[in-house]
Amino acid sequence: MTCTFFGHRYVPKEIEPTLRSTLIDLIENLGVDLFYVGNHGEFDAMVRRMMRELSAKYPITYRVVLAYMPGKKDVFDAVDYSDTVLPEGIETVPKRFAINYRNRWMIEQSDFVVTYVVHDAGSGAAQFKKQAERKGKSVIELSPD
Repeated sequence: MTCTFFGHRYVPKEIEPTLRSTLIDLIENLGVDLFYVGNHGEFDAMVRRMMRELSAKYPITYRVVLAYMPGKKDVFDAVDYSDTVLPEGIETVPKRFAINYRNRWMIEQSDFVVTYVVHDAGSGAAQFKKQAERKGKSVIELSPD
């Protein structure tokens, strides 16, 4: 089973315990063993830290799904990309559409989608949460409502 994530760029640190318990439940009770996470904003960074931690304890795999090829060679050499993947076909997508393409790809790959959405106005996280719901994915909402 596979899970992906969408959340706002800025998130309160207080959601970490809820996120952690949700991830453990997905692993232990729902059989999720593959996780896809983006690389933009605090929510993605929080998920990535927890995935790194949980992968030391559980037999799971996580991949950071990039929207773009890494840039400058000196930056590329300085960063560990061993946990990353690029969606097939993204190299043909104009850069301004790459994040949307990547997010749609992540939804297609996943059985579960974990979200942190507290407002809809101009929110990519809300847009992709709705898209996951329309696709019939099991959506788990972390926001306080």
